[in-house]
Order: sequence, then structure tokens, then C-alpha cells
Amino acid sequence: MRNRKLSFWVTLLVTLLTSFLGFSVSAADNSRIQLTSDSSEADQVLAILALRRGNKPIEEAQWQKLFATEPYQRLKQREKSIGERFNDPILAFSDDDFRKFVLSDDLLKRAPQLQETLENWKKADMHELAERDLQYLPLSAVIRAKVYPVIKPGINSFVWEPASNPAIFLYLDPEVSRARFENTVAHELHHIGLASVESGYDRKIAGLPARARAAAEEMEAFGEGFAMLAAAGGPDVDPHAASSAKEHARWDHDMANFNADLQSVNAFFLDVLNGKFLNQDAIDEKAGSFFGQQGPWYTVGYKMAVMVEKRFGRTTLIETMLDPRRLLALYNQVAAEQNTTGKEHFPLWSPELLREVRATP
Repeated sequence: MRNRKLSFWVTLLVTLLTSFLGFSVSAADNSRIQLTSDSSEADQVLAILALRRGNKPIEEAQWQKLFATEPYQRLKQREKSIGERFNDPILAFSDDDFRKFVLSDDLLKRAPQLQETLENWKKADMHELAERDLQYLPLSAVIRAKVYPVIKPGINSFVWEPASNPAIFLYLDPEVSRARFENTVAHELHHIGLASVESGYDRKIAGLPARARAAAEEMEAFGEGFAMLAAAGGPDVDPHAASSAKEHARWDHDMANFNADLQSVNAFFLDVLNGKFLNQDAIDEKAGSFFGQQGPWYTVGYKMAVMVEKRFGRTTLIETMLDPRRLLALYNQVAAEQNTTGKEHFPLWSPELLREVRATP
């Protein structure tokens, strides 16, 4: 997903890094990579929990040190913004609310696991992950972001302010292995890297009729599939190699539904073209249903990206990231070729859809 769509949808997802002590990947390593990680919020929460475990008093200065950390400040700002956006004050939180969370018995019980998880995540090679992503990005792309592992009431992870001051908040979860964490980091960094590129896509589709333009805009969501492939590191690498058995089984199940899911997304695009939605909010609501945990924007996008890379090469695939209409057109070409072999049948995107959005290989 690119800039505008990215800032709406990607506010849900994840990542982290290794500079919890001030580490950063500097321009000296690669001028296209500038990553910093800050675990000060998590570190300070764990410090307070250590005092609790030792039955020692918690001075006010300890709380103020926590509240002054950059991850905490930005998390608080983000929650307030989301609350205002959805007119839901419950989404926001106060310092007093957070004190109650840190003083909860449940969090105290989990402190040893949280500490162990944080130390394990710190061993990840973030520079290597960013370099991996650059292999799946245009040469003009840069990866600049701040990564925050955080201990917080909500269990969600997300990207915040991707276009202006990219930050990746990752919920510190003992169930997430270092390898799984690394895959998630790479996935989110690809989104940020792609968002850094001025593709001109908005200008390319500006002359389309309103409904065709709306359909073309939604195609940017296939960026989830691009990120899956980039995070894996290649078309022959299992994108869920580091996942739990449950996550892997869900992915395999959903990939097995590729044909049906592609047809569902195709029907959605045609409905947009034919004006069957009342307004843009209705379109976004339906488009949002294709995200799920890793729904068709991921699975269909990933499968198309793999097929296009294997048939036309990575350079061509990267070009489609700047104009996702081409991804659909090139997929149709390779799918039609493979359908002639009789070994497997792949559904095709509607000729009407490709014609209306002016998709060309």
C-alpha cells in the first residue's frame, strides 16, 4: 500500500529493532537505511515491575521517567488521535490509567516472560532485515523508521505516521519468537520503504472516471502481498516458516482458497465500477473485510507477486509496486499461459475491470 491508503490501513500492524540501548543503522552502513529503536518504555515498565517483585517502593520519579519516554508519549498521542477519529474516548488513556495497568497483578505475573522476550528480540539483526527489503523495493526507496517494543494494555501492534514520522509499535508478546518477530519487522519495513517512493500513481489514475479511479485506488492494498514476499526473502521461501503451527495452518487454508478469493475481490472491484456502493465509506468497509488476519489482500497479492516474479523477474515485479494495475494484468498473462498446460486452472481478472482501470502489462 502506498502513502494515502497506507496511513489508513497499516495503522494496525507491527515491528521492532535492536537499538534498545541507542543502536541505529546509520548512513555509514547504507544511506538508504536509517533505523532507530527505542525500548525505553518497555525497559521502564520492567524496572517498575522489578521494584514490585522486590517489594520496594516506587518513587514518583520512576513514573515520570516512564511517562517521559518517547514511545510512551507517541503511544499516548496515537491513542488520543484514534479516539478522536472514531469519537470514542475509551480508546485514549491517561497517565493514571497506565499506572493502574502497570500495577495490575496480571502484568506482574508476566514480568519474567516479558523480560526474556525483550532480551531475545534485541538480538535481531535489523540491518539485515532492511537490506532484505531493499531487494524488493525501487532504487529510490529508503527505509527510515523508529521501532518501539511496548508493554501496554492493548495487544495490537501497528505502524503510525508512516508518511511523516514512521514508527512501528510492537506489542511485547512472549508468544512471538525472535524469528517471527523478525518476519513481522521485515513486513512492516517494506510498507515504509514503499511509502517513501514517489510513484506518481495518483497522477496516473487521476484521469480515470470516478468509479474506475476508486477501484484502482483499492488495488494498492495488494501491497500486503508484496510485503509478505519481501519479508520471506524470495518466491521459494515459506512466508510463514517462523510462524506457529496454527498460523501456518490458517495461511495454508487461505492459500488453498486462492481461486475463490480472487473471484471475490474481482466481484468487489466490479461492484465499485458499477456503482453498487453508496459512498466511499461503504467501499472502504468492504475493502477492509479483505484484510482479516491475513485475508485476500495478503494471500491473493502474495500469490500474484510470486507468479509474476517467477515468470517476468523481480525487476518487473518491483515496477508493478508503483502501479498495481500492472500486477493484475501481468498475472492474467502468466495465469492464462499456465491454464493452457492443463495442470492447474487459475481464475482471471475481468477484462472489463482491466479495461476500465486501463491496466496494461
